[in-house]
Amino acid sequence: MVNIQTISIAIASASVVAGVIYYVLQIRHQERIRHLDLFMRIYSTWGSGDMLNAHRRFMALEIEDYDSWVIEHGPVTEPSQINSDTDRIGWFFNSLGFLVKEKIVSIKLVDELLGYWVTKNWETIKPLVEGWRKQYNIPESYRWFEYLYREMMKRKQAGVRNG
Repeated sequence: MVNIQTISIAIASASVVAGVIYYVLQIRHQERIRHLDLFMRIYSTWGSGDMLNAHRRFMALEIEDYDSWVIEHGPVTEPSQINSDTDRIGWFFNSLGFLVKEKIVSIKLVDELLGYWVTKNWETIKPLVEGWRKQYNIPESYRWFEYLYREMMKRKQAGVRNG
């Protein structure tokens, strides 16, 4: 036989379970919102005037190989506008790649808003990265940018675009 005390215990238990489920869902939602907010702040950096100007100069480059670059522009360690622009683009996508690898930023969001630029910019900068990795013995240089590029190519080969 069920009495009032048993019913009240069952209701209290169900309330606790419902509260825990609600709390877990809210935490997951808040985490998603924080990650989305971070990505949108990063994306707004991409659209800043300084970044747009650096990217325009970077995209005008025709990079054949690292040796040709050094002859024309000097070593990447030499301060110049074009080396700064190249670093700015590289660092931006390198940090984005790290955030994707850590699952802080969704590859889907990157694909939807920056997918083309990830692949285009990596293909542009790749000869330089390979050159300075070898010259300065830093094989890890821009490894998260390269990681991001490879992840984007996997999505493209799998037929996953914009979602």
